[in-house]
Amino acid sequence: MQFREELEKIRTYEAGKPIELIAREFGVADNEIVKLASNENPFGTSPKVKAKIAELIGKMHRYPDDSYFALKTALAAKYGVENGNIIIGGGSDQIFEFITHALLERGDIVLQNKISFAMYAIYAAQVGAQTIRTDTNRHDLNAFEKLLIENPKLIYICSPSNPYGDALDKEDIFTFLQKVSDQTLVVIDAAYMEYAAFKDKRKLIEPKELTDRFPNAIYAGTFSKAYGLGGMRVGYAIAQKGIIEALHKIRAPFNITTLSLAAAIEALNDQAFVAKSAEHNFKEMARYEAFAGEFGLTYEPSYANFIALLFSKDRSASAAANALLKRGMIVRDLASYDLNAIRVTIGLESENDRFFELFRELWR
Repeated sequence: MQFREELEKIRTYEAGKPIELIAREFGVADNEIVKLASNENPFGTSPKVKAKIAELIGKMHRYPDDSYFALKTALAAKYGVENGNIIIGGGSDQIFEFITHALLERGDIVLQNKISFAMYAIYAAQVGAQTIRTDTNRHDLNAFEKLLIENPKLIYICSPSNPYGDALDKEDIFTFLQKVSDQTLVVIDAAYMEYAAFKDKRKLIEPKELTDRFPNAIYAGTFSKAYGLGGMRVGYAIAQKGIIEALHKIRAPFNITTLSLAAAIEALNDQAFVAKSAEHNFKEMARYEAFAGEFGLTYEPSYANFIALLFSKDRSASAAANALLKRGMIVRDLASYDLNAIRVTIGLESENDRFFELFRELWR
């Protein structure tokens, strides 16, 4: 059977290893495994979400309201936009898929940072579009500006960035957007914005201000990180109505579940939980920064809920990640990004203690 030739060049995205896999492969008990690889909220999700899910268990046989009216209304109230400015996706990455199929054709150019979320390029390759990248690990808008001569059809700016953790000031992003053609769609991937906004208000991008000033921009958010709903798969995008209407022509019906819809609504209404999560995150991250100094590791100051620890040439980050894995500690090896580094999600205090303990044992 012959599949499309574009697929031959695509490397399958490798998700973080699940706890169940490590238990099977290495014989480590489930309760002894610590997962700090997928940037999940270590507190789980809001108690209000758990209560709502328990209430709705008996309604799983019902399809959700496909207009997602209640969730859009809650998002619209939070961000000062209208329901028609919002589309809901199965995670924000599904929205990137919508954008790809609505906008790109074979030969179109997609511009992104050298190191960023792998699915941008994978989606582009699926339709025969070409991805070009800056030559900088952290987001550098001067590097982006130099590549505008390539006439990109789509630009991704991930702030805070995954997997590096760097974030751009809002004003710098807006200055850059003034230089971009109005025929180019710019996606601001704000998956970790709740963390960045807590740490430094200069990083905060408000969707309404973004899309009012730049009609060719789209803001993508998610409930997978600070809201603790990674397993529910709910994302959203905010843009001018014309963009949203185009994306809806790609969206399949019922693309999130009844339980996911209810969970997202309840999560959005518990901002105290989000604030608690962010406060804990940066308190514990300070311990990782001190730990990095102790072992001669370097890091990019992170505005997300993870930290990338960069190893010197005489040490192998991949070897360290594999050794930790065998002991039940799951972190993300960044070798696929051509980095001699590991990315560690900031966990509970006890989980971070365990990471430090195991790392010290392996470093000897």
